[in-house]
Amino acid sequence: MAPSIAIASTAQTKQNTAAEVELRRRNEELEMELKRSSEREEIMREELMRVWKRVTVAEEAEERLCRQLGELEAEAVEQAREYRNQILELKRKLSYAKQLQ
Repeated sequence: MAPSIAIASTAQTKQNTAAEVELRRRNEELEMELKRSSEREEIMREELMRVWKRVTVAEEAEERLCRQLGELEAEAVEQAREYRNQILELKRKLSYAKQLQ
């Protein structure tokens, strides 16, 4: 009876060893995938920071352009008022000159 127990024990040991080898191989694969995943995450984080900086610069530029546009619009309105006043003054002078004739 002892030899059969030893054979069963040896067979089970081989199965355990094969399972351990498979588990170690799988563990190594998972560790490598985790490392690659961490590297990809870091790359994406760096890319996100670069994009965030570009967006910040674009927003600041947009704000400056909007402010400049507002200033130009205010200047254009002021010029239009001045031209209108000049035209009205010229019309008044022309009307007065016609009355004198």
